[in-house]
Amino acid sequence: MHKVSLKPQLFCLMQMHLKRTCALLSAFLVAALLAVSSVIGSHNAMAGPAIVFDNNSNQILYAEDPDQLWHPASLTKLMTAYLVFEALKTNKITMESKLVTSKTARRQPPSKIGLPLGATLSMKKAIEILIVKSANDVAVMIAEKIGGSVHGFVKKMNRTAKRLGMRNTEFYNPHGLPHPDQVTTARDMAMLAKALIRDFPEHNHLFTLGSVKVGKRRLRSHNDLLRTYEGADGMKTGFICDSGFNVVASATRGGRRLIAVVLGAKSTLARRKRATSLLDHGFKTYWWKTLFPINLGKKEMSTVSAAPGKMRKYVCNYRPKKKRKYRKKKKKKLQKAKSKKTTTKKVAKKKPVKKKIVKKGS
Repeated sequence: MHKVSLKPQLFCLMQMHLKRTCALLSAFLVAALLAVSSVIGSHNAMAGPAIVFDNNSNQILYAEDPDQLWHPASLTKLMTAYLVFEALKTNKITMESKLVTSKTARRQPPSKIGLPLGATLSMKKAIEILIVKSANDVAVMIAEKIGGSVHGFVKKMNRTAKRLGMRNTEFYNPHGLPHPDQVTTARDMAMLAKALIRDFPEHNHLFTLGSVKVGKRRLRSHNDLLRTYEGADGMKTGFICDSGFNVVASATRGGRRLIAVVLGAKSTLARRKRATSLLDHGFKTYWWKTLFPINLGKKEMSTVSAAPGKMRKYVCNYRPKKKRKYRKKKKKKLQKAKSKKTTTKKVAKKKPVKKKIVKKGS
């Protein structure tokens, strides 16, 4: 009997297996790139960091510069709200506790409700106004009630931020109005949002409020995702010139709750579109997402910068060149038209003076 060598057969089988593996890997890479391109493509016209993660598993589903320093603007009020809920839980205050309008609160620029000096507000109404209207004067009233002073409250904010693992966040005021050293990151804001949902589920409904009534006025929420995105259930928007348009957005579908953070969008429309694309991407089920799990608390994608991003020239001091040229041309045309009008005006002709002929006598 002749011995049959199995080596060539084994080699052929290995070759076939390798080909199939390569085909599967290439298909996986194409699917991954196509899925991510929908999110990256929408970012080309934007600026600033972004992140979306699953609130239950802590898995990051997409991130772009998650540790880039940025000004939080009114996202700061999420930490203010956290300290309110904490004080309520420890019975330091109640929802009926009265807040008084101080001189410091009165001096705050808009957005605000503008209560007169010495006027009072219940904590329940104050927290609703803080979340829905993003009132800066109310943020100061809360700070003075819980911290004894704005300075004392800010100290509590920073201690809490460190305890929650917000390593790159520093607060200097309770409302998010411009301060050069008040910074955060998309990752840190995502961690704060998760802490609010986890630690105070009894107050989560406040972030779904579309409006709040103050006296005869009804104040509408700046978070337009509550009106446009299916399953949206919070949380907060923010804007100053240096930060651009920010949002922490939460949405729940099919028992899954996702949180998206967008920093530095160029407009409210760009902010909404960016947050929508992130949440849509997160809710799509891709089997390959589970192959490379990235936890929210880990720093594998760390991109911490030395200075926060600046959006002022794009959102506050920016005018498209085309419009400027058009205006200049229009002005020149108007000037030419005016000059033509003045030259084409008919000059009234003077009637010739008739000379009297004096007849000489004979």
